[in-house]
This record gives sequence, structure tokens and C-alpha cells, in this order.
Amino acid sequence: MSHTVEWRVHLYLSEDEGRTMARVELDTGSAALTGRGLARCNPDDEDVPVIGDELAAARALSDLGQQLVHAAERDLESVGAPPASRRPRPGYGWIA
Repeated sequence: MSHTVEWRVHLYLSEDEGRTMARVELDTGSAALTGRGLARCNPDDEDVPVIGDELAAARALSDLGQQLVHAAERDLESVGAPPASRRPRPGYGWIA
């Protein structure tokens, strides 16, 4: 069974006084989710805007990713799958 869909993602970044805010909006056609991220420049560090953009965007995308995982878990439970384990997941690498 072949299945192709297109999900639209928009990432917005804004910077103000050493703080970079990111908002990522996902539209699946049937649902919409918004992830948010924030990065702050340490006053002792050199202000390099691209670093704030990268950190804030990464945090917004991570937030969105967690929301997608939770949505998938709820959807699985709604079709009779047992509840997902609530134990912490590894941040990277192989899942045991």
C-alpha cells in the first residue's frame, strides 16, 4: 500500500535584546501543531545571531517532535494499543 502526503511546516524566528524566539507551525491538513523555542545570549558571550537562531529553532523543532510523539501515542491508544511506556526515552542512540 503506497501512501504519500504533504505536511507544511513554517519556521519563524525573531530576535530582541539577546533573546531569539522560534515558532514552528505544522499543518498536516487534518491537524495543526505549534512548537516553540527560546535561546538567550549570555551577556559575557559574543552576540552571534546565527547561533541564537540555530538553538531556538532546534528547541522549537524538538518541542514539535515531542508533541507529534504524544499525538501518535494517543492515536495508537484510541485504536486499542496498550498505553505507551512512560519511562524516560534515551536522547539519542539505539533504543534498548
